[in-house]
Amino acid sequence: MADKRIYIYDSSLRSGALPDGGAFSGADKLAIAEALDGLGIDYIEGGEPGRGTADDALFAAAPEFAQARLTALSGLQAPGGSAAGDPALARARASGARIVCLAGAVSQQHARAALGTEPREHIDMIAEGISHVAGWADEAMFICDHFFDGFKVDAHYALECAATAYIHGARWVVLCDSNGGTLPHEITDIVEEVAKALPSSHIGIRCLDDGDNAVAGTLAAVRAGAHQVQGTFNGLGERCGNANLASVIPALVLKLGCETAVTTENLSRLTAVSRQIDARLNRPSPPRAPYVGADAFNHGKEPNAAARLEHIDPGAVGNQRRSAARDEADPDSLSRRLAGLGIEADLEDPMGQRLLESLRENEQKGLNYDGAEASFELFARGHLGTLPNFFRLDSFRVIDERSIDARGRLVTLSEASVRVQVGDNRHMMVAEGVGPVHALDVALRKALGDAYPSLGELRLIDYKVRILNSEGGTKARIRVMIDSTDGTDNWSTVGVSDNVIDASYSALHDGIVYKLLRDELKREAGDGGH
Repeated sequence: MADKRIYIYDSSLRSGALPDGGAFSGADKLAIAEALDGLGIDYIEGGEPGRGTADDALFAAAPEFAQARLTALSGLQAPGGSAAGDPALARARASGARIVCLAGAVSQQHARAALGTEPREHIDMIAEGISHVAGWADEAMFICDHFFDGFKVDAHYALECAATAYIHGARWVVLCDSNGGTLPHEITDIVEEVAKALPSSHIGIRCLDDGDNAVAGTLAAVRAGAHQVQGTFNGLGERCGNANLASVIPALVLKLGCETAVTTENLSRLTAVSRQIDARLNRPSPPRAPYVGADAFNHGKEPNAAARLEHIDPGAVGNQRRSAARDEADPDSLSRRLAGLGIEADLEDPMGQRLLESLRENEQKGLNYDGAEASFELFARGHLGTLPNFFRLDSFRVIDERSIDARGRLVTLSEASVRVQVGDNRHMMVAEGVGPVHALDVALRKALGDAYPSLGELRLIDYKVRILNSEGGTKARIRVMIDSTDGTDNWSTVGVSDNVIDASYSALHDGIVYKLLRDELKREAGDGGH
Protein backbone atom coordinates (compact mmCIF):
# COMPACT_ATOMS: atom_id res chain seq x y z
CA MET A 1 0.00 0.00 0.00
CA ALA A 2 1.66 3.21 -1.21
CA ASP A 3 -0.48 5.51 0.93
CA LYS A 4 -0.32 4.16 4.47
CA ARG A 5 -2.70 6.70 6.07
CA ILE A 6 -5.63 4.84 7.61
CA TYR A 7 -8.65 6.67 9.04
CA ILE A 8 -10.43 5.27 12.09
CA TYR A 9 -14.20 5.49 12.57
CA ASP A 10 -15.62 4.56 15.97
CA SER A 11 -19.29 3.72 16.50
CA SER A 12 -19.06 2.62 20.14
CA LEU A 13 -21.50 5.29 21.28
CA ARG A 14 -24.26 3.87 19.08
CA SER A 15 -23.39 0.17 19.27
CA GLY A 16 -22.91 0.41 23.03
CA ALA A 17 -26.53 1.49 23.34
CA LEU A 18 -27.84 -1.66 21.68
CA PRO A 19 -29.51 -4.27 23.91
CA ASP A 20 -26.56 -6.64 23.76
CA GLY A 21 -24.01 -3.90 24.34
CA GLY A 22 -25.33 -2.08 27.40
CA ALA A 23 -26.43 1.52 27.57
CA PHE A 24 -24.64 4.87 27.71
CA SER A 25 -26.10 7.96 29.32
CA GLY A 26 -25.59 11.40 27.83
CA ALA A 27 -22.78 12.02 30.33
CA ASP A 28 -21.18 8.71 29.37
CA LYS A 29 -21.26 9.60 25.70
CA LEU A 30 -19.63 12.97 26.20
CA ALA A 31 -16.89 11.54 28.43
CA ILE A 32 -16.17 8.69 26.03
CA ALA A 33 -16.19 11.00 23.00
CA GLU A 34 -13.59 13.20 24.68
CA ALA A 35 -11.44 10.14 25.48
CA LEU A 36 -11.68 8.88 21.89
CA ASP A 37 -10.72 12.30 20.58
CA GLY A 38 -7.73 12.37 22.91
CA LEU A 39 -6.68 9.00 21.57
CA GLY A 40 -6.73 10.26 17.97
CA ILE A 41 -9.88 8.73 16.47
CA ASP A 42 -10.81 10.45 13.19
CA TYR A 43 -14.59 9.96 13.23
CA ILE A 44 -16.82 9.51 16.27
CA GLU A 45 -20.33 8.41 15.44
CA GLY A 46 -22.81 9.93 17.85
CA GLY A 47 -25.77 7.81 16.75
CA GLU A 48 -28.97 8.71 14.95
CA PRO A 49 -30.33 12.17 15.80
CA GLY A 50 -33.85 11.98 17.12
CA ARG A 51 -33.64 8.34 18.15
CA GLY A 52 -32.85 8.84 21.84
CA THR A 53 -32.14 11.46 24.46
CA ALA A 54 -28.53 10.32 24.98
CA ASP A 55 -27.75 10.70 21.27
CA ASP A 56 -29.46 14.07 21.12
CA ALA A 57 -27.62 15.26 24.25
CA LEU A 58 -24.26 14.55 22.63
CA PHE A 59 -25.13 16.44 19.45
CA ALA A 60 -26.60 19.29 21.47
CA ALA A 61 -23.40 19.56 23.50
CA ALA A 62 -21.50 20.17 20.23
CA PRO A 63 -18.16 19.09 21.74
CA GLU A 64 -15.08 20.76 20.27
CA PHE A 65 -12.66 18.00 19.35
CA ALA A 66 -8.95 18.36 18.70
CA GLN A 67 -8.84 15.58 16.11
CA ALA A 68 -12.14 13.76 15.76
CA ARG A 69 -15.19 14.79 13.79
CA LEU A 70 -18.64 14.07 15.18
CA THR A 71 -20.68 11.99 12.75
CA ALA A 72 -24.42 11.43 12.49
CA LEU A 73 -25.86 8.17 11.18
CA SER A 74 -29.00 7.94 9.07
CA GLY A 75 -30.73 5.58 6.72
CA LEU A 76 -31.61 6.56 3.19
CA GLN A 77 -34.85 8.36 2.51
CA ALA A 78 -37.99 6.21 2.46
CA PRO A 79 -38.90 4.53 -0.86
CA GLY A 80 -41.07 6.82 -2.91
CA GLY A 81 -40.06 9.86 -0.85
CA SER A 82 -37.51 12.57 -1.49
CA ALA A 83 -34.21 13.03 0.33
CA ALA A 84 -34.94 16.74 0.78
CA GLY A 85 -38.21 15.98 2.56
CA ASP A 86 -37.09 12.98 4.59
CA PRO A 87 -37.51 13.50 8.38
CA ALA A 88 -34.48 11.38 9.35
CA LEU A 89 -32.18 13.27 7.00
CA ALA A 90 -33.64 16.54 8.24
CA ARG A 91 -32.80 15.53 11.83
CA ALA A 92 -29.27 14.61 10.78
CA ARG A 93 -28.85 18.06 9.25
CA ALA A 94 -30.34 19.82 12.27
CA SER A 95 -28.04 17.92 14.65
CA GLY A 96 -25.13 20.17 13.76
CA ALA A 97 -22.92 17.24 12.75
CA ARG A 98 -20.91 18.10 9.65
CA ILE A 99 -20.29 14.46 8.74
CA VAL A 100 -23.22 12.21 7.85
CA CYS A 101 -23.04 8.49 7.26
CA LEU A 102 -25.91 6.94 5.29
CA ALA A 103 -26.60 3.22 5.27
CA GLY A 104 -28.33 1.17 2.59
CA ALA A 105 -28.49 -2.39 1.33
CA VAL A 106 -26.42 -3.30 -1.73
CA SER A 107 -27.96 -6.62 -2.66
CA GLN A 108 -31.12 -7.03 -4.69
CA GLN A 109 -32.52 -9.42 -2.10
CA HIS A 110 -32.15 -6.95 0.76
CA ALA A 111 -33.43 -4.05 -1.32
CA ARG A 112 -36.67 -5.97 -1.85
CA ALA A 113 -36.97 -7.69 1.54
CA ALA A 114 -35.74 -5.01 3.93
CA LEU A 115 -36.65 -1.83 2.10
CA GLY A 116 -39.60 -2.90 -0.02
CA THR A 117 -38.12 -1.35 -3.15
CA GLU A 118 -36.96 -2.59 -6.52
CA PRO A 119 -33.19 -2.87 -7.09
CA ARG A 120 -33.07 -0.14 -9.74
CA GLU A 121 -35.12 2.23 -7.57
CA HIS A 122 -32.74 1.56 -4.69
CA ILE A 123 -29.76 2.67 -6.78
CA ASP A 124 -31.65 5.87 -7.60
CA MET A 125 -32.28 6.35 -3.85
CA ILE A 126 -28.55 6.02 -3.15
CA ALA A 127 -27.78 8.62 -5.81
CA GLU A 128 -30.38 11.07 -4.51
CA GLY A 129 -29.59 10.56 -0.81
CA ILE A 130 -25.83 10.94 -1.18
CA SER A 131 -26.19 13.94 -3.52
CA HIS A 132 -28.51 15.62 -1.03
CA VAL A 133 -26.20 15.11 1.97
CA ALA A 134 -23.06 15.97 0.01
CA GLY A 135 -24.71 19.27 -0.89
CA TRP A 136 -24.66 20.57 2.68
CA ALA A 137 -22.39 18.32 4.80
CA ASP A 138 -18.62 18.50 4.91
CA GLU A 139 -18.47 14.79 4.15
CA ALA A 140 -20.99 12.15 3.16
CA MET A 141 -20.32 8.46 3.70
CA PHE A 142 -22.21 5.42 2.55
CA ILE A 143 -22.26 2.09 4.38
CA CYS A 144 -22.91 -0.73 1.95
CA ASP A 145 -24.88 -3.11 4.15
CA HIS A 146 -24.52 -6.81 3.32
CA PHE A 147 -21.91 -5.92 0.71
CA PHE A 148 -19.93 -9.15 0.77
CA ASP A 149 -22.97 -11.42 0.66
CA GLY A 150 -24.44 -9.26 -2.07
CA PHE A 151 -21.19 -9.33 -4.03
CA LYS A 152 -21.07 -13.13 -3.95
CA VAL A 153 -24.60 -13.32 -5.42
CA ASP A 154 -24.43 -10.41 -7.88
CA ALA A 155 -21.08 -8.65 -8.03
CA HIS A 156 -22.25 -6.25 -10.74
CA TYR A 157 -25.16 -4.91 -8.67
CA ALA A 158 -23.10 -4.57 -5.49
CA LEU A 159 -20.39 -2.69 -7.35
CA GLU A 160 -22.95 -0.47 -9.07
CA CYS A 161 -24.40 0.54 -5.67
CA ALA A 162 -20.95 1.33 -4.32
CA ALA A 163 -19.92 3.21 -7.45
CA THR A 164 -23.16 5.21 -7.43
CA ALA A 165 -22.45 6.42 -3.90
CA TYR A 166 -18.91 7.43 -4.86
CA ILE A 167 -19.90 9.16 -8.10
CA HIS A 168 -22.57 11.24 -6.32
CA GLY A 169 -20.22 12.56 -3.65
CA ALA A 170 -19.52 9.95 -0.96
CA ARG A 171 -16.11 10.61 0.59
CA TRP A 172 -16.11 7.06 1.92
CA VAL A 173 -17.79 3.95 0.55
CA VAL A 174 -17.74 1.47 3.44
CA LEU A 175 -18.01 -2.22 2.63
CA CYS A 176 -19.89 -3.95 5.44
CA ASP A 177 -19.80 -7.63 6.37
CA SER A 178 -23.17 -7.31 8.05
CA ASN A 179 -23.62 -10.88 9.26
CA GLY A 180 -19.96 -11.36 10.19
CA GLY A 181 -19.63 -14.56 8.20
CA THR A 182 -17.10 -13.61 5.52
CA LEU A 183 -13.64 -15.11 5.97
CA PRO A 184 -10.53 -12.91 5.79
CA HIS A 185 -9.27 -14.37 2.50
CA GLU A 186 -12.65 -13.69 0.91
CA ILE A 187 -12.54 -10.10 2.14
CA THR A 188 -9.09 -9.71 0.62
CA ASP A 189 -10.25 -10.97 -2.76
CA ILE A 190 -13.43 -8.86 -2.85
CA VAL A 191 -11.82 -5.62 -1.64
CA GLU A 192 -9.15 -6.02 -4.32
CA GLU A 193 -11.93 -6.27 -6.92
CA VAL A 194 -13.66 -3.18 -5.56
CA ALA A 195 -10.36 -1.29 -5.63
CA LYS A 196 -10.26 -1.86 -9.39
CA ALA A 197 -13.56 0.01 -9.78
CA LEU A 198 -13.19 2.70 -7.07
CA PRO A 199 -10.16 4.61 -5.75
CA SER A 200 -8.86 2.72 -2.75
CA SER A 201 -8.47 6.06 -0.96
CA HIS A 202 -12.28 6.15 -0.72
CA ILE A 203 -12.87 2.56 0.45
CA GLY A 204 -13.70 1.69 4.05
CA ILE A 205 -14.36 -1.60 5.83
CA ARG A 206 -16.77 -2.59 8.60
CA CYS A 207 -16.78 -6.16 9.89
CA LEU A 208 -19.08 -7.71 12.45
CA ASP A 209 -17.73 -10.53 14.58
CA ASP A 210 -20.26 -13.37 14.26
CA GLY A 211 -17.57 -15.65 12.82
CA ASP A 212 -14.84 -14.42 15.22
CA ASN A 213 -12.98 -12.92 12.26
CA ALA A 214 -13.82 -9.22 12.50
CA VAL A 215 -10.33 -8.02 13.45
CA ALA A 216 -8.65 -10.33 10.93
CA GLY A 217 -11.12 -9.33 8.23
CA THR A 218 -10.54 -5.63 8.92
CA LEU A 219 -6.77 -6.01 8.66
CA ALA A 220 -7.16 -8.09 5.49
CA ALA A 221 -9.24 -5.30 3.94
CA VAL A 222 -6.56 -2.74 4.79
CA ARG A 223 -3.88 -4.87 3.16
CA ALA A 224 -6.14 -5.18 0.12
CA GLY A 225 -6.52 -1.41 -0.19
CA ALA A 226 -9.13 -0.06 2.27
CA HIS A 227 -8.17 3.25 3.90
CA GLN A 228 -10.88 3.61 6.52
CA VAL A 229 -11.67 1.08 9.26
CA GLN A 230 -14.87 1.07 11.29
CA GLY A 231 -15.47 -0.69 14.56
CA THR A 232 -16.12 -0.30 18.26
CA PHE A 233 -14.02 -0.41 21.38
CA ASN A 234 -14.11 -3.75 23.15
CA GLY A 235 -16.15 -5.15 20.24
CA LEU A 236 -19.42 -3.55 21.37
CA GLY A 237 -22.47 -4.21 19.26
CA GLU A 238 -25.41 -6.48 18.60
CA ARG A 239 -25.03 -10.26 18.53
CA CYS A 240 -21.26 -10.93 18.67
CA GLY A 241 -20.28 -7.30 18.19
CA ASN A 242 -18.06 -5.37 15.79
CA ALA A 243 -14.37 -5.38 15.00
CA ASN A 244 -12.61 -4.48 18.24
CA LEU A 245 -10.72 -1.22 17.75
CA ALA A 246 -8.67 -1.96 20.88
CA SER A 247 -7.09 -4.74 18.80
CA VAL A 248 -7.35 -3.20 15.33
CA ILE A 249 -5.56 0.06 16.17
CA PRO A 250 -2.35 -1.41 17.68
CA ALA A 251 -2.22 -3.97 14.88
CA LEU A 252 -2.39 -1.18 12.30
CA VAL A 253 0.21 0.96 14.02
CA LEU A 254 2.61 -1.59 15.50
CA LYS A 255 2.27 -4.51 13.10
CA LEU A 256 1.38 -3.10 9.68
CA GLY A 257 3.23 0.20 10.03
CA CYS A 258 0.20 2.23 8.98
CA GLU A 259 -0.07 5.96 9.62
CA THR A 260 -3.00 6.99 11.79
CA ALA A 261 -3.90 9.99 13.90
CA VAL A 262 -3.25 7.74 16.89
CA THR A 263 0.33 8.75 17.58
CA THR A 264 2.81 6.60 19.46
CA GLU A 265 2.26 8.77 22.52
CA ASN A 266 -1.52 8.53 22.23
CA LEU A 267 -1.38 4.77 21.74
CA SER A 268 -0.15 4.48 25.32
CA ARG A 269 -3.67 5.61 26.37
CA LEU A 270 -5.32 2.66 24.61
CA THR A 271 -5.72 0.45 27.68
CA ALA A 272 -7.10 3.31 29.77
CA VAL A 273 -9.68 4.21 27.10
CA SER A 274 -10.75 0.57 26.72
CA ARG A 275 -11.25 0.19 30.47
CA GLN A 276 -12.97 3.55 30.78
CA ILE A 277 -15.60 2.43 28.27
CA ASP A 278 -16.19 -0.78 30.22
CA ALA A 279 -16.47 1.24 33.42
CA ARG A 280 -19.06 3.47 31.76
CA LEU A 281 -21.06 0.37 30.89
CA ASN A 282 -20.74 -0.67 34.54
CA ARG A 283 -19.10 -3.97 33.70
CA PRO A 284 -15.67 -5.48 34.48
CA SER A 285 -13.05 -5.42 31.73
CA PRO A 286 -12.28 -8.91 30.37
CA PRO A 287 -8.86 -9.81 31.80
CA ARG A 288 -7.92 -11.92 28.77
CA ALA A 289 -8.64 -9.24 26.15
CA PRO A 290 -5.71 -8.93 23.69
CA TYR A 291 -3.47 -5.89 24.11
CA VAL A 292 -5.54 -4.22 26.89
CA GLY A 293 -6.59 -7.03 29.25
CA ALA A 294 -5.12 -7.32 32.73
CA ASP A 295 -3.80 -10.78 31.83
CA ALA A 296 -2.63 -9.92 28.30
CA PHE A 297 0.96 -9.75 29.58
CA ASN A 298 0.61 -11.84 32.72
CA HIS A 299 3.47 -14.33 33.01
CA GLY A 300 2.40 -15.87 36.31
CA LYS A 301 5.33 -17.48 38.04
CA GLU A 302 7.62 -17.05 35.03
CA PRO A 303 8.53 -13.34 34.99
CA ASN A 304 11.54 -14.15 32.79
CA ALA A 305 9.26 -15.43 30.04
CA ALA A 306 8.51 -11.91 28.81
CA ALA A 307 11.18 -11.93 26.11
CA ARG A 308 9.72 -15.10 24.62
CA LEU A 309 6.01 -14.50 25.09
CA GLU A 310 5.35 -10.79 24.57
CA HIS A 311 4.50 -9.90 20.98
CA ILE A 312 4.76 -6.15 21.77
CA ASP A 313 6.03 -3.94 24.57
CA PRO A 314 3.07 -3.73 27.00
CA GLY A 315 3.80 -0.07 27.66
CA ALA A 316 3.22 0.76 24.00
CA VAL A 317 -0.53 0.32 24.56
CA GLY A 318 -0.54 1.54 28.17
CA ASN A 319 -0.69 -1.94 29.66
CA GLN A 320 1.86 -3.55 31.95
CA ARG A 321 3.74 -6.76 32.48
CA ARG A 322 2.46 -8.79 35.40
CA SER A 323 3.78 -11.74 37.35
CA ALA A 324 3.01 -13.51 40.60
CA ALA A 325 5.88 -11.63 42.18
CA ARG A 326 4.73 -8.16 41.10
CA ASP A 327 1.05 -7.60 40.57
CA GLU A 328 -1.10 -4.57 39.85
CA ALA A 329 0.26 -1.03 39.39
CA ASP A 330 3.82 -0.53 38.17
CA PRO A 331 5.97 2.62 38.20
CA ASP A 332 6.07 3.12 34.43
CA SER A 333 2.30 3.12 33.94
CA LEU A 334 1.84 5.32 37.02
CA SER A 335 4.41 7.82 35.75
CA ARG A 336 2.65 8.06 32.39
CA ARG A 337 -0.69 8.60 34.07
CA LEU A 338 0.66 11.31 36.36
CA ALA A 339 2.38 13.04 33.45
CA GLY A 340 -0.93 13.07 31.59
CA LEU A 341 -2.40 15.07 34.48
CA GLY A 342 0.55 17.45 34.62
CA ILE A 343 1.68 16.10 38.01
CA GLU A 344 5.42 15.83 38.61
CA ALA A 345 6.46 13.02 40.92
CA ASP A 346 9.61 11.11 41.74
CA LEU A 347 8.45 7.55 42.36
CA GLU A 348 11.82 6.70 43.86
CA ASP A 349 11.42 9.01 46.86
CA PRO A 350 9.40 7.98 49.96
CA MET A 351 6.25 9.89 48.91
CA GLY A 352 6.32 8.33 45.47
CA GLN A 353 6.87 4.87 46.93
CA ARG A 354 3.92 5.31 49.29
CA LEU A 355 1.76 6.44 46.40
CA LEU A 356 2.67 3.37 44.36
CA GLU A 357 2.12 1.01 47.28
CA SER A 358 -1.24 2.57 48.14
CA LEU A 359 -2.35 2.27 44.52
CA ARG A 360 -1.46 -1.42 44.53
CA GLU A 361 -3.35 -1.95 47.79
CA ASN A 362 -6.42 -0.14 46.46
CA GLU A 363 -6.47 -2.16 43.24
CA GLN A 364 -6.25 -5.40 45.20
CA LYS A 365 -9.34 -4.26 47.13
CA GLY A 366 -11.21 -3.52 43.89
CA LEU A 367 -10.68 0.25 43.96
CA ASN A 368 -9.30 1.08 40.55
CA TYR A 369 -9.68 4.44 38.89
CA ASP A 370 -10.64 3.41 35.34
CA GLY A 371 -12.92 6.10 34.02
CA ALA A 372 -12.58 8.18 37.21
CA GLU A 373 -9.61 10.45 36.58
CA ALA A 374 -10.83 13.04 39.09
CA SER A 375 -10.61 10.56 41.97
CA PHE A 376 -7.23 9.38 40.72
CA GLU A 377 -5.88 12.94 40.62
CA LEU A 378 -7.10 13.59 44.18
CA PHE A 379 -5.60 10.29 45.33
CA ALA A 380 -2.23 11.13 43.76
CA ARG A 381 -2.13 14.72 44.99
CA GLY A 382 -3.10 13.61 48.47
CA HIS A 383 -0.17 11.22 48.69
CA LEU A 384 2.24 13.71 47.15
CA GLY A 385 1.23 16.49 49.54
CA THR A 386 -0.19 18.83 46.89
CA LEU A 387 -3.90 18.58 47.77
CA PRO A 388 -5.28 21.48 49.85
CA ASN A 389 -7.29 20.57 52.95
CA PHE A 390 -10.61 22.15 52.00
CA PHE A 391 -12.68 20.53 54.74
CA ARG A 392 -12.82 17.57 57.09
CA LEU A 393 -15.80 15.31 57.65
CA ASP A 394 -16.38 14.60 61.33
CA SER A 395 -19.39 12.33 60.79
CA PHE A 396 -22.50 11.70 58.78
CA ARG A 397 -25.71 9.80 59.43
CA VAL A 398 -28.35 8.66 56.96
CA ILE A 399 -31.87 7.59 57.91
CA ASP A 400 -34.22 5.87 55.49
CA GLU A 401 -37.77 5.38 56.69
CA ARG A 402 -40.47 3.48 54.80
CA SER A 403 -44.01 3.69 56.13
CA ILE A 404 -47.72 3.94 55.36
CA ASP A 405 -49.06 7.48 55.63
CA ALA A 406 -52.52 8.59 56.85
CA ARG A 407 -53.98 8.05 53.37
CA GLY A 408 -52.71 4.48 53.22
CA ARG A 409 -49.93 5.29 50.76
CA LEU A 410 -46.49 3.75 50.92
CA VAL A 411 -43.95 6.58 51.39
CA THR A 412 -40.18 6.65 51.82
CA LEU A 413 -38.34 9.42 53.62
CA SER A 414 -34.59 9.87 53.37
CA GLU A 415 -32.75 12.20 55.74
CA ALA A 416 -29.05 12.86 56.13
CA SER A 417 -27.09 14.82 58.71
CA VAL A 418 -23.43 15.79 58.35
CA ARG A 419 -20.83 17.42 60.57
CA VAL A 420 -17.87 19.02 58.82
CA GLN A 421 -15.02 21.31 59.79
CA VAL A 422 -13.76 24.08 57.51
CA GLY A 423 -10.69 25.73 58.99
CA ASP A 424 -11.57 26.53 62.61
CA ASN A 425 -15.32 26.46 61.98
CA ARG A 426 -17.62 23.49 62.52
CA HIS A 427 -20.84 23.13 60.59
CA MET A 428 -23.78 20.75 61.00
CA MET A 429 -26.54 20.35 58.46
CA VAL A 430 -29.62 18.13 58.11
CA ALA A 431 -31.40 17.66 54.78
CA GLU A 432 -34.03 15.47 53.18
CA GLY A 433 -33.72 14.03 49.71
CA VAL A 434 -35.09 11.67 47.12
CA GLY A 435 -33.18 8.69 48.43
CA PRO A 436 -30.24 8.50 50.84
CA VAL A 437 -27.55 9.52 48.35
CA HIS A 438 -29.45 12.64 47.30
CA ALA A 439 -30.08 13.56 50.95
CA LEU A 440 -26.39 13.12 51.78
CA ASP A 441 -25.37 15.20 48.76
CA VAL A 442 -27.74 18.04 49.69
CA ALA A 443 -26.68 18.06 53.36
CA LEU A 444 -22.99 18.05 52.55
CA ARG A 445 -23.19 20.88 50.05
CA LYS A 446 -25.40 22.97 52.35
CA ALA A 447 -22.87 22.50 55.15
CA LEU A 448 -20.09 23.76 52.90
CA GLY A 449 -22.11 26.39 51.03
CA ASP A 450 -21.13 29.42 53.15
CA ALA A 451 -17.42 28.65 52.90
CA TYR A 452 -17.52 27.62 49.23
CA PRO A 453 -20.39 29.34 47.38
CA SER A 454 -19.16 28.00 44.02
CA LEU A 455 -20.56 24.60 45.06
CA GLY A 456 -23.93 26.04 44.08
CA GLU A 457 -22.82 25.42 40.48
CA LEU A 458 -22.22 21.73 41.13
CA ARG A 459 -24.71 19.08 40.18
CA LEU A 460 -24.67 15.32 39.81
CA ILE A 461 -25.46 14.12 36.29
CA ASP A 462 -24.97 10.35 36.52
CA TYR A 463 -24.71 7.65 39.19
CA LYS A 464 -23.71 4.02 38.71
CA VAL A 465 -23.42 1.12 41.13
CA ARG A 466 -21.69 -2.20 40.43
CA ILE A 467 -21.12 -5.26 42.63
CA LEU A 468 -17.44 -6.25 42.57
CA ASN A 469 -17.71 -9.75 44.09
CA SER A 470 -21.09 -11.28 43.34
CA GLU A 471 -20.30 -14.28 45.51
CA GLY A 472 -20.61 -11.94 48.49
CA GLY A 473 -24.34 -11.57 47.93
CA THR A 474 -25.81 -8.67 49.89
CA LYS A 475 -22.45 -8.33 51.69
CA ALA A 476 -20.56 -7.82 48.43
CA ARG A 477 -18.21 -4.91 47.85
CA ILE A 478 -19.81 -2.07 45.92
CA ARG A 479 -18.27 0.28 43.37
CA VAL A 480 -20.02 3.62 42.88
CA MET A 481 -19.18 5.99 40.03
CA ILE A 482 -20.57 9.52 39.93
CA ASP A 483 -20.43 12.07 37.13
CA SER A 484 -20.55 15.73 38.16
CA THR A 485 -20.59 19.05 36.34
CA ASP A 486 -20.36 22.73 37.16
CA GLY A 487 -21.80 23.74 33.81
CA THR A 488 -18.33 24.19 32.30
CA ASP A 489 -16.39 21.03 33.09
CA ASN A 490 -17.47 17.43 33.70
CA TRP A 491 -15.60 14.94 35.86
CA SER A 492 -16.00 11.43 37.26
CA THR A 493 -15.29 10.07 40.73
CA VAL A 494 -15.39 6.63 42.32
CA GLY A 495 -15.87 5.04 45.71
CA VAL A 496 -15.59 1.42 46.85
CA SER A 497 -16.91 -0.12 50.06
CA ASP A 498 -19.00 -3.02 51.33
CA ASN A 499 -21.53 -0.31 52.27
CA VAL A 500 -23.27 1.38 49.34
CA ILE A 501 -23.82 4.62 51.29
CA ASP A 502 -20.16 4.74 52.31
CA ALA A 503 -19.06 4.13 48.70
CA SER A 504 -21.47 6.82 47.55
CA TYR A 505 -20.11 9.28 50.09
CA SER A 506 -16.55 8.67 48.90
CA ALA A 507 -17.56 9.43 45.31
CA LEU A 508 -19.61 12.47 46.38
CA HIS A 509 -16.73 13.75 48.53
CA ASP A 510 -14.27 13.44 45.65
CA GLY A 511 -16.67 15.22 43.31
CA ILE A 512 -16.89 18.19 45.66
CA VAL A 513 -13.17 18.30 46.44
CA TYR A 514 -12.32 18.10 42.74
CA LYS A 515 -14.56 21.11 42.06
CA LEU A 516 -12.83 23.07 44.81
CA LEU A 517 -9.39 22.00 43.53
CA ARG A 518 -10.23 23.12 39.98
CA ASP A 519 -11.41 26.48 41.30
CA GLU A 520 -8.21 26.87 43.32
CA LEU A 521 -5.95 26.01 40.38
CA LYS A 522 -7.83 28.45 38.14
CA ARG A 523 -7.41 31.21 40.72
CA GLU A 524 -3.70 30.49 40.97
CA ALA A 525 -3.35 30.54 37.19
CA GLY A 526 -5.24 33.85 37.05
CA ASP A 527 -2.96 35.33 39.72
CA GLY A 528 0.15 34.16 37.92
CA GLY A 529 0.81 31.62 40.65
CA HIS A 530 1.04 34.28 43.39
